[in-house]
Amino acid sequence: MGMLFLICLEGSIYSCKHCYTHLGLADDIISKSFHCRHGKAYLFDKVVNITVGEKEERMMMTGMHTVVDIFCVGCGSIVGWKYEAAQEKGQKYKEGKFILERFKVLGPDGSSYLVSQEGQVSGSDADDA
Repeated sequence: MGMLFLICLEGSIYSCKHCYTHLGLADDIISKSFHCRHGKAYLFDKVVNITVGEKEERMMMTGMHTVVDIFCVGCGSIVGWKYEAAQEKGQKYKEGKFILERFKVLGPDGSSYLVSQEGQVSGSDADDA
């Protein structure tokens, strides 16, 4: 295995809750109106220090999407997914964008997001953006 090079971000940072690896900046959030099975999820324009899984078709609350799961390079934890393609014309804005599940990352102030019973949504997408 080679050396692991991490990108260190400056500003209001979202990081992996397990290993604190920087993942994204608050300035790169497009929407905080997304949901996943663990509660809130944020749509980011760009994220860093991730690897991607295999492409798969996923039926979400907003229709069929081609997505890849994204993993923290520091510890390998799944932290969200990337939209590769959207079938619905109104969902095309998501293509190439990233979801970080709030339950799996620490906020800029180091806070964790706790899952509540009403935060549990079946499926794994949903947005009101």
